[in-house]
Amino acid sequence: MTGGARWVPGRFEAGRRRTVSSVDKGLGKVEVRLKWDPSPLGEAPRHLDIVAATYSADDPHGRPVYVVHYDSRSPDGTINMARHSQTGQGFGFVEVMVLELDRLAPSYGRVVVGVVIHQDGGRRTFGDISNAGVLVVERYTELLADDFAGVAGSTVTTVAEFVRDERSGAWKLHEMIRGFDSEPAAFTLEMGAVRRRPSGPAPGASPAGAA
Repeated sequence: MTGGARWVPGRFEAGRRRTVSSVDKGLGKVEVRLKWDPSPLGEAPRHLDIVAATYSADDPHGRPVYVVHYDSRSPDGTINMARHSQTGQGFGFVEVMVLELDRLAPSYGRVVVGVVIHQDGGRRTFGDISNAGVLVVERYTELLADDFAGVAGSTVTTVAEFVRDERSGAWKLHEMIRGFDSEPAAFTLEMGAVRRRPSGPAPGASPAGAA
């Protein structure tokens, strides 16, 4: 991408992408919103969660300094869960995480956000979850949307990374839809190793030459 544009897939339509212009001042307060349909009657609840891992500027791809999820917020209160669901029941986006990036201390240089599917009721992948979608917004601007079609066989996925510019200190968003077949606890340790593709296939596509 060039000119500071961000990937913005068509609203939960797999394979369609569009871009919007980015303002160089950087991101401030961002929301990550998640939705999915509840389990059919008689089935164990379908429980999805947004997770965010924060990394130091000195080790942006190492171990997270801390991880935020439904029962854990950041020590300084800059990242927290504003809305949480264990079933998917409700209208629209039933889970929301708020990231106040402009309030993060200078010692933090990267935040990776992902979505996990709890496996308490048996193994489930994103392909088993109906009407699922994630949306990243800043105020009224839609930055990223995805329906997880590209990671249908995965149990967890990264969604986006937020990176602080070393010179200006401004925070930028990079799309990073990358699926894994992991347990949620293990995934939080793997998130930091995921790196953004500089260019190439759309999210979820196999790299050239891949089996």
